[in-house]
Formats: sequence, C-alpha cells, structure tokens
Amino acid sequence: MKILNPANGSVVAEVEADTSSSVASAYERARAAQAAWARTPLSERLAAVKRFRALVVARRADLALTLTREMGKPIEQAYNELNALPGRLDFFLAHTADVLAEETVFTQPDGALDEVISQEPLGVVANVSAWNYPWFVGSNVFVPALLTGNAVLYKPSEHATMTGQRIGELFHEAGVPKDVFVTLVGGGDVGAAVVEQPVDGVFFTGSYATGRRIAERVAPRMIRLQLELGGKDPTYVTDDVDAAAAAAGLADGAMYNGGQSCCSVERIYVHRAVEDAFVRAFVDTVKGFKIGDPEDKSTYIGPLARREQLDVLDEQVKDATSKGARLLTGGRRAARPGSYYEPTVLAGATNDMRVMREESFGPIIGIASVGSDEEAVTLMNDSEYGLTAGVYSRDRSRAERVLGRVHAGTVYVNACDRVSPRLPWTGRKHSGMGSTLSTYGIRTFLQPKAWHKKLV
Repeated sequence: MKILNPANGSVVAEVEADTSSSVASAYERARAAQAAWARTPLSERLAAVKRFRALVVARRADLALTLTREMGKPIEQAYNELNALPGRLDFFLAHTADVLAEETVFTQPDGALDEVISQEPLGVVANVSAWNYPWFVGSNVFVPALLTGNAVLYKPSEHATMTGQRIGELFHEAGVPKDVFVTLVGGGDVGAAVVEQPVDGVFFTGSYATGRRIAERVAPRMIRLQLELGGKDPTYVTDDVDAAAAAAGLADGAMYNGGQSCCSVERIYVHRAVEDAFVRAFVDTVKGFKIGDPEDKSTYIGPLARREQLDVLDEQVKDATSKGARLLTGGRRAARPGSYYEPTVLAGATNDMRVMREESFGPIIGIASVGSDEEAVTLMNDSEYGLTAGVYSRDRSRAERVLGRVHAGTVYVNACDRVSPRLPWTGRKHSGMGSTLSTYGIRTFLQPKAWHKKLV
C-alpha cells in the first residue's frame, strides 16, 4: 500500500497491508492474550500508559512530521495535537481506578446480605479509527480500553497509517504486550475484516454512511457498539456581540485543520443587526490565513487529506451559488500542486443548500442571516446531525436558553471546536451513539456484574 503526501502527491512510504487471514490471526492472538492482561494489576497497566505518554513527549518532533507528511496537517497544528495529548492521557490515568472500584450499594442491617457492583472488561475490542486527529481520536478509545483490561485490534485510517504504526510501536516499547494491542494496516476492506471478527465491542469513528453499515452488521451480535460520526455543526451569532471578536473565533473554528474535523464550525446563523459587520470581519480573517507547505511553520491551511473531497467542495459551491448564495472569497481549488482548496465563504446561505446540510470536511462555510433567537433555533435543529452547536452572545443566560433547545451532544457558549477529557463526547441523530471521554468514556469499556452476597 502506497502512502502519498497530499501536499505534492509524492510517495512517502510503502507498507504491507493486512489481509483477512492476518486479521483473523491477530484476533486469535488478542483473544488468547486478553485474560492475562485483565489479570495484570491496574498499577502495572497504568505504568505502561505512563511510559507511553513519556515516549510520545520525547519523540513528538518525529511524530508530528510523520503526521504532517501523511495527512497534510500543518506542522504547528500537528504539534498542537501532540502537545495536548498528555493532558488527555492524564485524565484517564487519574480516573480509571475510581471507575473500576467495586461498589457496595446495599448492606442489610443485620449484615446478612450485601449487594455489590463490580466491573469487568468487555474482552477484545475493535477500534476502527480516523485520520483527522489520529492521536486524539484513537486515544479516546484505546487508552481507556487498555487501562480497563481489554485487548485492542486497532485499525488506523489508511490516511494515518504510519502514525498508527508508531502508536503501536510506542505501546509495545512501553510494556503493553504485542498481542494485547495490535495495529492492522489497510483500507476499508481491512476495517470491515476487523469488524467481522467475534470481538466484544466495536468502536468506530468516521462517516454516517459507514457507521450505519457497521451498525447493521453488528446488531445481531448484541455486542457493545459505539459510533462517533459526522456533524453539521451550527453556531448562532446574536445581535449583542463584538462582531470582530466573534468572527475571529468562528473563522478559526471553521478553518482549523482545513475544516477537517467532525466538530468544525460548518454553518453560521448571524442576527441581521450585526450581519454586515460580522461577515466583513469574518472574510478579512479568512483572507489572512496562509495556504502553503504543511511543513512550513507559518502555514495555516494545508492540503486536504482526501483528494476526492475537492469534488465535494466544488459541488457545494456550485449548488450554493446557483441558489443565490454570494461567494465572498475562495470557491475553487488552489493553483498549486497537491489537494489544496482555497478557504471559502458563502454569504446569504439558506438551509436548502448542500453547504448547509451535508458535511463539508473542508475549508468552507455557509453564513445565513436570522431575525430572532427563535428562528436561529429552528434552523440549527434543521439537520440530520446533532454533534455540536454554539452561541456567541454577551448574555450568557440568553445563550444557555437557546442551546437548551438545540439537539446536540456538546454545546458551546462563546467558544467552538473544543474538546475536553473531562466532558463526554457524544452525538445525537446521525452523529452517532455512545460516549468517549470523561468517566462515561472509561465505563463504556466495562460491563457491570451484580453480586448478591448472602451469609449462610
């Protein structure tokens, strides 16, 4: 399998892809190794993840460059992901013991009966992960899975293959047995083969279309399923904001990592009273984003990881402008080698346009005007997705009232495109099912056992 640099099309590396037989063999090894890993004292599992953490910190320069060259993330943004990873790992290291602790929920007054809840690992779990934030998205799954005693079959995206391989190598160097954490390399066929193994849980991050297919395949098996899918994340800008400040924050939220994030700002509803000032400031900010070589520290917009997404963005621009949207900047592929797209702003957007309904996963934004909070809520909820939503307002209680009526798993007041290890990451509607992060994201890798302990 050839790994291509999306900035110039050059071959970065060639790796041997797995096959259905090698995937099946990996599963058998993981199944055989899992019980011993679960019996390993928690202190030793914690120590292994701490060593993994230290290795990531020590080698982040090489790891960042690998990520940039294989998926196009600007080097400073690759560093940002790696620099923030330790904080996420620290949360899991600090809280896993509490989640695993046995809990006595009832004791009979005479002491003759105790009711106790203990926690057991699921067993062997499949993790088919994403390319846009491979360290973040992957660690949300495989770190708590390992800490709670599970074995992991990890299939990184084909657009982050080398990063996935480095993750496996660092875990093994840190002391996680090779058969407890297995990295499997390949495209969609290998991911499908991983899901087809008789695993005890499937954890997938990706598109709704693929997530739905996985759900249909897994449903008869009655196993744990978690799907972290896409979003069409709206933000409402009220009439009392500092338009320039709101525009700067939302432009970054829409364009960071080339807009290739499930929680990137994907549609904006701005109150008519501040529309002109907001749109001017937004366009000015976007025009200041430098497109360039992702290995250049001054680059803000790099190439898209998936070249085929260029066609999606072209079609969204064509559809929007044909329906009356105003193209204020961008709207085309950049005149340079590689899979680059110019940062694009479409004003006068409406909810019947593809740019306001379909996940873009690129540096493009539609901006619509509204006349009231009520209208904003209606349009924000007019979507098949329900991942994140935000409101920018000086009036915090007003923002909270609006967001309390919006169907989304994560909501932001005067913020956007933010993830915290302390809060659950969860989607509604086509944005998925289940939760990662927080103590919810640790508990998802466990199954409770109810004990009725009666004295004879």
